[in-house]
Amino acid sequence: MKQLFLVVTLLFGLFSYANNNPDSEIKGKITGTVIDKNLQQPIPYVTIAVKTLSGEIITGGVTDDDGNFAIEDIPEGKSLVNIQFIGYKTYSTEVEISRGSRNVDLGDILLEEDVAALDEVTVVAERSTIQQKLDRKVITIGKDLQTAGPTASDIMNNLPSVSVDQQTGAIALRGNQNVRVMVDGKLSNVPVAQLLKQIPSTSIKQIELITNPSAKYNPEGMSGIINIVLHKNVNVGFNGNASVGLTYEEQAKFNSSLDMNYRNGKINLFGNWGHNSSKNENFGHIFRPDDNSEQLFEFLDDSRSNLVKAGIDYYLNDNNTLSFFTNQNFFDGSTEGITNILYYDDNSFNQTQLFLQMSDNISSQYNFNYKLDFDKEGHNIELEADFNTFNGDETGNFQFGGAAFLDDYMDFVDTDRERLTVNLDYVNPLNETTKLEIGAEARIFETQLQYNSTGQSFNSVGELIPTPDTDFDYNRDIYSAYVTYGKNFEKWSVQLGARVETVEVRADTNTVRAFTNDYLQLYPSAFVTYTPSESNQFQVSYSRRVDRPGLDQVNPIREWSTPLISSFGNTSLEPQFTNSVEANYTKNLKKGSITAGVFFRAIEDEINRAVYVDRTDLSKVILTFDNFDNTSAYGVELSSNYRPTNWWNFNFSFDLYNQTQKGITESLNNPGNNPTIDDIIQESVEVDNTAWNLRMFNNFKATENLTFSAFGFYRGRNKGLQFEVEPMYFVNIGARYNLWDGQGTFSINYNDIFDTMRFAFDGQRPYAQVGEFNWESNTVFVGLSYRFGGGKYRAKSRKRRDNDVKSGGGGIF
Repeated sequence: MKQLFLVVTLLFGLFSYANNNPDSEIKGKITGTVIDKNLQQPIPYVTIAVKTLSGEIITGGVTDDDGNFAIEDIPEGKSLVNIQFIGYKTYSTEVEISRGSRNVDLGDILLEEDVAALDEVTVVAERSTIQQKLDRKVITIGKDLQTAGPTASDIMNNLPSVSVDQQTGAIALRGNQNVRVMVDGKLSNVPVAQLLKQIPSTSIKQIELITNPSAKYNPEGMSGIINIVLHKNVNVGFNGNASVGLTYEEQAKFNSSLDMNYRNGKINLFGNWGHNSSKNENFGHIFRPDDNSEQLFEFLDDSRSNLVKAGIDYYLNDNNTLSFFTNQNFFDGSTEGITNILYYDDNSFNQTQLFLQMSDNISSQYNFNYKLDFDKEGHNIELEADFNTFNGDETGNFQFGGAAFLDDYMDFVDTDRERLTVNLDYVNPLNETTKLEIGAEARIFETQLQYNSTGQSFNSVGELIPTPDTDFDYNRDIYSAYVTYGKNFEKWSVQLGARVETVEVRADTNTVRAFTNDYLQLYPSAFVTYTPSESNQFQVSYSRRVDRPGLDQVNPIREWSTPLISSFGNTSLEPQFTNSVEANYTKNLKKGSITAGVFFRAIEDEINRAVYVDRTDLSKVILTFDNFDNTSAYGVELSSNYRPTNWWNFNFSFDLYNQTQKGITESLNNPGNNPTIDDIIQESVEVDNTAWNLRMFNNFKATENLTFSAFGFYRGRNKGLQFEVEPMYFVNIGARYNLWDGQGTFSINYNDIFDTMRFAFDGQRPYAQVGEFNWESNTVFVGLSYRFGGGKYRAKSRKRRDNDVKSGGGGIF
């Protein structure tokens, strides 16, 4: 009896211990298989969330490649299971874990396609939006901006703070051309003007204006970074998009693109082909009152380019992804021009130059990326290697007539460039409010230029001799490391960072060391954001930037030449550094948002133009570059997107910049009466320039499928070292129509409808002159795009690649 009593007491004690010990609480398990109801196929990587009945998340997981899931440690009692997947209706069910039912098998769960939700993710948004984020302004490119033109170059002028020189294709941010242009976070060896004309506008998902980048990013570019984010297709099955377009005024401009993607299981294959053929007429004149002469210019550019991309993503498992892609760019083109110089007081001095430049180049990119995701969300390490090559040949044929004393000649320039970039990035969310990022990078850049000419030039004593051949080698090695630390508080967020770089530059001309520059620099950054409510956000940021001289700025071989102007680089240029501070305020409205900001830049060793009188011919000018004293710039910006009614929405932006520019110019004290070298006057010039721009893009929805647009642009007068530029403005209108249940889009645009776009100027340095240049701006564009395929979305995509500028492969382009 005592033994029985002891046993009962012992069992009662164990029972009590089990009930009072948390470790012995009942834990259950939920299993099941998620299947597409229509296709009757398993759906991998579906999100499973287990919640309390009040909606608090308990745990969760994702399905494997076969659509199966198993979620453990479900507490006793009733729970709500939500099964969510992009493009499908959410499935919810209630389960109960009890002592007699610890394991619950939900069996086959059939998900139904949600047509409305699927359209949201597969169809490009109708209207573009502007969003101010921590360190960048993000413009999501909707159909309205896509139909503003066939290429990236055509839509850039529609963006706040961005402008594109319609003659040269040079791009500027906040009125400054010291800006780096990237595609999916990567630089390209393709010249920027050429690259922007080869990216179809339909391939662009977003454009990021990173005006004050953090220490994580490459510090080059005083104005910051423009990052073009392309659509990345993660659909299962075969999908794609095709587009064609024609632009015409005086000459035809044709573009087309084909994007294809196939994904099944662990493999994603993607490819793209983009083609651009165009002819462009340019013409202009420059008048010099001192000698009553005028230069008349006519140019015809004819180019063809093909950009091909192919790649593969291989998903080893849930945590490991390998990616590889290659870009191959093929370009050939020519520029044919005639320059007439008329002396109205004495026609015997009249001159003519015929110019024909032919060029072709091949640019290749090879990119490898490996990413390891740890178990903790957002915790990962990523290795990327990117290798670029560029091989180009240029031939220039110069023919002279009239009073020109030069014989006909030809120039030959061969260019070989290589750039290797290796990145290692580590991201660790230390907790829910803190994130640490550490990384290292190596950038090896090598350029070889060979110049030969059949022409003649003057030596140091004024004798005419054959133009010497020139070999120019330029190498730059950069090794860097960075760390950023971010912390979120209730209404505040702070991010601090620093990047250290060691740089070695070597420039050789004809195997003789012309210039070296070794330096170590620290680039700190800081961001503070205050969000008192969902509709208000304040931000202050600081960063240090560098502008390393570009190849065209250091190249001693003449970039271009006319009878009266030649352009050369300066091999001894040193980098300029910029300390930038900016503040932004964003107000979210019920029907849109408004962002206002101010910035200030302190610039050290500014790089700018230097204008010299040619000692061998006092009627000619030499343009080059040099470093000058410290200077500053500041500006204000205002941008908004707003929908007043269901049928009308618009984007508006205004920006004003002031920059003090310093440079050197030379002029003649006695320009009209047989001047000599003694008449050359050199002066240091300081110009205080204030420029402003106004843009407004309107989108009008007439019917469910028909939409009209109108875009207006005005740029105020601005000043440079040589001349003042007259105001510039234009108006574009367009329409687009959705075809084939939204699968296709037909668009038509009429650009510069009042034919007002022109570059007009007047100046006093180094000669009094007034002029104007025009191009084909009064154009009509028609385009057609079609999206094909219909695979379902898979949630397991490139989590970071789709959002991070250090993107690594996949998708279109």
